[in-house]
Amino acid sequence: MAETFAQKLEKTNLGQWLKRFEGFMVFVGVVGPFATLPQLVKLYFTHSQHASGQSLITWSLYAALSLLWFIYGLVVGKLPIYVGNGLSMALNILMVVGILIHSGITF
Repeated sequence: MAETFAQKLEKTNLGQWLKRFEGFMVFVGVVGPFATLPQLVKLYFTHSQHASGQSLITWSLYAALSLLWFIYGLVVGKLPIYVGNGLSMALNILMVVGILIHSGITF
């Protein structure tokens, strides 16, 4: 059977390095989604009048895609994938809810 790209990558120096730092990758998966926090603060606390400038479709797609990645991470048992995408999904859903609260259904 042919070797997959992931299997080939795992044998490289980069693959070995990443495997040794799985804890760091979990950290990245946890911290990365919090890049959404400034948008959430603006949406809920400081600039809620500009909520109509946010794309409901975009944030809904981000939430749906994060859900799919979250499920995939659970299925394959990869902690960095499901932790990071679970957090992303939650924060993206908060964005969707905030847009709906402050602007209603927009595009």
